[in-house]
Amino acid sequence: MQSVRPPSAQQFTRTHTNTNLLFAWCVHLYTASGVVAAFLATLAVIGGRYRDAFIWLAVSTFLDATDGVLARLASVKETLPGFDGARLDDIVDYLTFVFVPILLLHQAGALPEGWGLVVGCAVLLSSAYGFASLDAKTADHFFMGFPSYWNIVALYMFAFRLSPSINGVILAALCALVFVRIGYIYPSRTPTLRGLTVALGAIWAVMMIAVIVLLPDVPRLLLTTSLFFPVYYTILSLVLWQRRDRTGARL
Repeated sequence: MQSVRPPSAQQFTRTHTNTNLLFAWCVHLYTASGVVAAFLATLAVIGGRYRDAFIWLAVSTFLDATDGVLARLASVKETLPGFDGARLDDIVDYLTFVFVPILLLHQAGALPEGWGLVVGCAVLLSSAYGFASLDAKTADHFFMGFPSYWNIVALYMFAFRLSPSINGVILAALCALVFVRIGYIYPSRTPTLRGLTVALGAIWAVMMIAVIVLLPDVPRLLLTTSLFFPVYYTILSLVLWQRRDRTGARL
């Protein structure tokens, strides 16, 4: 009778390595699936199905919010050193946070006639600068300049049904803030008040899902109340950045 040999250490190591590689590639595929969401959102915009477009943008936001945890679990940098997951993430983010939202506002007639195209292009160009800047993110988890939260801005503009002129002024002001080197916190990674920030962010996310589901007739009370988190986020960012600037300490 032939005896069965236990797997050697080399075989175990090879199997373990293959599993790590598969996990790492799956994480990158998970991140890359955001471009599919962007494509489906674009088709929805072209077809005038704006609520569907916002749903796909919400899906892409969920993917972006969760892929970082998976990437750290899979140790993608060490496992696949020849593949730049950060660059992939930036490509996906530019499409879903910048390009599609501005396309949606343009197609929905939410930009001012005449100069709306200029404002839209300004958003695209300023965000391209923001993504390409070497100081776009600090080591202590600040975004430098206004982060590319254009998907959120577009949702509020669409849901509030603001006039195109007001939308144009707001977009122009936010474009200018991209170049003002003030730090904005990374909600899930800034240690100061992180628990409170994540908890409030979760409540706000549920409210925004409700906003999308109820489009185009969203109760004004829901919309107005949901602004609590953008206000909290902005104030906390400014306070922590001012403290950091004053003391030179990382928070």
